[in-house]
Amino acid sequence: MDMHLDGKIALITGASKGIGRACAEQLAAEGCDVVVTARTEADIVRAAEEIATASGRKVLGLAGDMSVTADVQRCVDTAIEHFGHIDIVITCAGSSPGGLLEELTEEQWLGSLQLKFLGYVRTVRAVIGHMRERGEGSIVLVVGNDGLKPSYWEMTAGVANAADINFASSVAEQYGPLGVRCNTVNPGPVNTDRWAGLEAAFARDKKVDGERAHELAVSSLPLGRICEPEEVANVVTFVASPRASYLNGAHIPVDGGQRKALMDL
Repeated sequence: MDMHLDGKIALITGASKGIGRACAEQLAAEGCDVVVTARTEADIVRAAEEIATASGRKVLGLAGDMSVTADVQRCVDTAIEHFGHIDIVITCAGSSPGGLLEELTEEQWLGSLQLKFLGYVRTVRAVIGHMRERGEGSIVLVVGNDGLKPSYWEMTAGVANAADINFASSVAEQYGPLGVRCNTVNPGPVNTDRWAGLEAAFARDKKVDGERAHELAVSSLPLGRICEPEEVANVVTFVASPRASYLNGAHIPVDGGQRKALMDL
């Protein structure tokens, strides 16, 4: 299927690894020129070079911390200056600590909200005026299924993700009439460094070893395996593309039908 993405310009945050990297690779493979951001300059420059080599597209790597408003604005402004405009924004930057309510610190709560929620708000706020003026744009927030399916040991992530979902719905309602679509894609467990950290926190809180924690995670997934980043990227690419032109304000789980309660057995 032709996604009608050839020549589009896409900005992807958190793109040095994991889901963000997979999204950047897939969008470039479909014909987009891409801007990729992450906090560590060496990592994002290397990722940009590798994606460009593999796809033959133009790829710009920018170091920036999405918890810092000035960094977000600089990355967006640089992308527009370099390519002339931005058609697509994918937000992937951010992680939240696992843990139980009585053990989570205020700093952990604030850290989760600062990056996983407010980082997304900053990114959308920095680009939305540009898209409004052009009368077109597609925004996809990669959020997480714990915003839709709460779990007590993913509490900080679930709260930040629920806020992201509410925020995306509001953006979709306000800017849809102006030609800008906003949707969320909500993965469950995905084979990334971030999931490995959450699984370790789950093992700690459940007082089981890592192997048992992994077994419990897999048992909650009807498909019987952890998702791969490329599988999330496939959905993100479609949602971002003109092929999904009537999709706005949608919140799409990509979690294999996960039943989180089974992890607590």
